[in-house]
Amino acid sequence: MDTLTPEKTTPDQTASPRHHRTLARPRVSTIGAALVGLAMLGFAVWSLIDLRINVATLLDSVDNATAFLQRIVPLDFPPLGETLFLIGQTLAIVIAATLLSMILSIPLAFWAAGNTTHNRFTRMGSRALIVAMRAIPDLVFAIIFIRLIGLGVIPGVLAMGLHSIGMIGKLYADAIEQIDEGPRTAIRATGARRLQQLVSGVLPQVMPSFVATAMHRLDINLRISVLLGFVGVAGIGKEIKNAIETLNFPRGIALALIVLALCIVMELISGAVRRAILGPDATRQRGGILGLADRARRRATGAKAEPQPAAAAADTTPAEPAARRVKVPMGASRLGKFASALFATLIVLASLGFVGQDLFDLGSGGGSLNLWPPNTGGVPTEVLVDAMFITLQVAFAATVIGAVLALPVGVLAARNVAPRSWLGKMFRIFIVCVRGVPELILAIIFVVMIGLGAVAGTLALAIGAIGLFGKLVADSVEEVDPGVEQALRATGASRLQVFFSATLPQALPAIIGHLLYQLDVNIRSATLLGIVGAGGIGYYLLQASRVREFGTVTLITLLLFAIVMLVELIAIWLRRTAGAKS
Repeated sequence: MDTLTPEKTTPDQTASPRHHRTLARPRVSTIGAALVGLAMLGFAVWSLIDLRINVATLLDSVDNATAFLQRIVPLDFPPLGETLFLIGQTLAIVIAATLLSMILSIPLAFWAAGNTTHNRFTRMGSRALIVAMRAIPDLVFAIIFIRLIGLGVIPGVLAMGLHSIGMIGKLYADAIEQIDEGPRTAIRATGARRLQQLVSGVLPQVMPSFVATAMHRLDINLRISVLLGFVGVAGIGKEIKNAIETLNFPRGIALALIVLALCIVMELISGAVRRAILGPDATRQRGGILGLADRARRRATGAKAEPQPAAAAADTTPAEPAARRVKVPMGASRLGKFASALFATLIVLASLGFVGQDLFDLGSGGGSLNLWPPNTGGVPTEVLVDAMFITLQVAFAATVIGAVLALPVGVLAARNVAPRSWLGKMFRIFIVCVRGVPELILAIIFVVMIGLGAVAGTLALAIGAIGLFGKLVADSVEEVDPGVEQALRATGASRLQVFFSATLPQALPAIIGHLLYQLDVNIRSATLLGIVGAGGIGYYLLQASRVREFGTVTLITLLLFAIVMLVELIAIWLRRTAGAKS
């Protein structure tokens, strides 16, 4: 009788089904980007240790800080007439410089944008020129123009105007590349020429971005003007330099407070100009100082939301005969916009007139430049290399400290994260106030309290990062997709769970890009802070300009240009790998 015997099974047959890998293997570029990021973080932490930036260093300077506070009280403000003249002079330089950069940046941006220029050499050449303007410090431009032209306001206008092309030109080109091609295509279909297509189909779309960028750069140039005063550019910065050199700290700090007030007022004015030109949508749900001012105005006047324009209301009325001319009434809204535009135009014309007076003194510098070939000017090469290395240490260390300080401030300033509305507004106001204090003023204060060296420069840049990096973090957190956050809240997730699971992952790529941009800014700023003894290569740059060793100025500029370009290339690669948007 046959018996059934179980079939022999092999180990492969009895084993459980093989689980296939579901996660994608990390790409080589991703691993490389992670290693580079860790290396940069390690260098920053090592720089903190090597520069001896710790609690003990701060505690040792408490006595000096107390003595400094006693020396600056009471503050010594200049007479009202002198104060108004300095404010007008500084604003004229800043407005003229920003206008110059706009005029030069618009054609460069059209040539640099891929959708408006098909010639690759023209596009790459324009992009290279924009990057070069951003890499060369405005201080170097100021030194050159002061040597060629002499002291006054024109060197400051040219220096800030050319350097601002680096930022304005890049943002203008990015805005042009992001337009809707539909209007331009429709205009082209009518047989319009290329210039007509750009003026009618492209320029109206990018004008809001152009205005916002120009107003933002105006605020930046106001703070830069203080720095240029230390090399002879007229304005409040030069008076601060004179006060510091004579150890008149009550006058110097008083002038610094005037600069702080100017920056805050500039924030209010720039917001009003944007609202007048761009319409009410430009400030919808505005936070910070502008939001508080707008809501206070509405409460005081009892005003509600602005009514729809007459053109929109006309859609609900019967159509008029085609031959009849439609007239839009001159209401309060249109009158306010017209008055604001007229006021802004008068300010620009007054600034140009003030700066134009200095044109008659052109050539009074009477100096010649021997910028080539580059040389060390008698300074040992290893000394310059060591100073450049210290500048890098200061920049990296300040970026780490600034990120630690600015991240919580920026997150709490975001409307969609702040637990209370008043708390978010308070942090927005704090960010604006910090942005208003130039890093150079902070560096001078820390030099007096802590002493000469890289520690003062690092702390100044770290605090300054709260203003820039904190604002960028707050904006990035507010721009995340709210749908993901709402979906998590619907499941009963807590506020912290929503933030770490929905908000932060969406904003992280942009935050990484902003952090790399902050590092780029800190490298250039660390160079400039050396002129007040805050460590780094800036000290040798200033001394070379004073003794007219312009070959050394060229050498230092080339070193800085190479480092900035290297960091820029690394940042572009890291952003592309991480999917971040600069």
